[in-house]
Amino acid sequence: MGNLGSRFHRKHGCECKKRKRNAQCDCESEQEDDDSILDTPRRKKLKSTSRYIYQTLFLNGENSDIRICALGQEWNLHKVYLCQSGYFSSMFSGSWKESNMMEINLEIPDQNIDTEALQVVFGSLYRDDVLIKPSRVVSILAAACMLQLDGLIQQCGETMKENISAKTVCGYYACASIYGLDSVMKKCLEWLLNNLMTHQNVDLMKELGYVMEQLIQSSDLFVMQVEMDVYTALKKWMFLQLNLSWDGPIKQLLADADAWLCKRRTGTPFLNTEEGTPFRSVFKYVRLQYIINDLASARILERDNILPPDWLTSVYKNQWFAMLRTEFDNDNGPHEANKEEFELSSMRCGRKLTKDGDYCWRWTGFNFGFDLLVTYTNRFIVFKRNTLSQPCGGAVSLQPRRHLAYRLRLASFDSRGKLVCSRSTGYQLLTLEKDQVSEPCQPVDEGDVVIVPLPCIICLCGDEPGQPVVIIPPLCVL
Repeated sequence: MGNLGSRFHRKHGCECKKRKRNAQCDCESEQEDDDSILDTPRRKKLKSTSRYIYQTLFLNGENSDIRICALGQEWNLHKVYLCQSGYFSSMFSGSWKESNMMEINLEIPDQNIDTEALQVVFGSLYRDDVLIKPSRVVSILAAACMLQLDGLIQQCGETMKENISAKTVCGYYACASIYGLDSVMKKCLEWLLNNLMTHQNVDLMKELGYVMEQLIQSSDLFVMQVEMDVYTALKKWMFLQLNLSWDGPIKQLLADADAWLCKRRTGTPFLNTEEGTPFRSVFKYVRLQYIINDLASARILERDNILPPDWLTSVYKNQWFAMLRTEFDNDNGPHEANKEEFELSSMRCGRKLTKDGDYCWRWTGFNFGFDLLVTYTNRFIVFKRNTLSQPCGGAVSLQPRRHLAYRLRLASFDSRGKLVCSRSTGYQLLTLEKDQVSEPCQPVDEGDVVIVPLPCIICLCGDEPGQPVVIIPPLCVL
């Protein structure tokens, strides 16, 4: 017996544990030897508590103490779980008649809510995680907002932000505005600013309503190529708003819009007609001072007869005086970057680069003799003030120095239009002498060198009428 007792003692209370474990314990090796000759059963995966609760209590409704009826369907639920919802917590804890009822009929005033959404939302009270399909997120969000489930509302918002595309952006924006998800609204606006002109889509332009006004007035809009293209995009958008049944290729859209306007052309500008009045607030944000500088563009404005004459008259007058100041007062451009003025009146223009290589372009138009060449070479962007070295279609200023305020932005997108990478120089001032080439522009982020994968876009903006600036949407600068 003594030997047997000492064997048990050695098994349960090893003296080796009192020593430093810098060597293997003999007792442990003995136990491992014993285990090796035993028949160890296969591990059985235990059913998790969360899954058990969801299956037994929610799906099977066992031990239910309350029945919820809505939209012709019933759920046998439990008050202790329903109280996670602010809606039911207030109902059960107050002096409401429902606090003692065994069956509650819910009125569902929101048409976005259906039985499938209620099934997901009620089920979320019984489990740790919820899978939200992007196609169902609007209905689930509506139900979550009604029942005041903050965690589920936040998860719906994250799902929406990760799945913004041409097909979803308008619906998500409208939904976010109804249910107060400001971060989702902001993300949708960013997507639209990046993709409205860079990836034109007929269905998207049909869905865009009043949000178009916010897009057109923003200096963050990726403009392809110049301000005249903003006017053209608005013309196509207006045509689609008034002809929602139009169904054709994007290449045919402008021709059909022009033909449609031609039939309605009278002595009255279209925006002054009853049909055109709703679009006045959007067209007023087109920066006309950068359109009338080009003869061909100015002629199109006159031909279309969309804009009221007084709009154009004031712009022509302002530009005329700007030219006089440049010529006779030696106004050689901005001396400081006025951010507020920059946001409202900068020249917006952009270029898309689909592969690496050397590029050089100018955004044409009469810029008071400031002919600015933009060159992309060796993965850098440089500006050159062209005075005598290259041919120019208009008069060239011979002032010794000209100032330029600009902001250069670079961005790259995936196939869904989601922003992969974006960088900006911020607001910059540049002084160029005759035929001078600037130092390379390389947008940086917190002092780091920028790498933007192709394809990407480049844009320039200038804060003074007639002073060009570049804004480039998909582009690559390394």
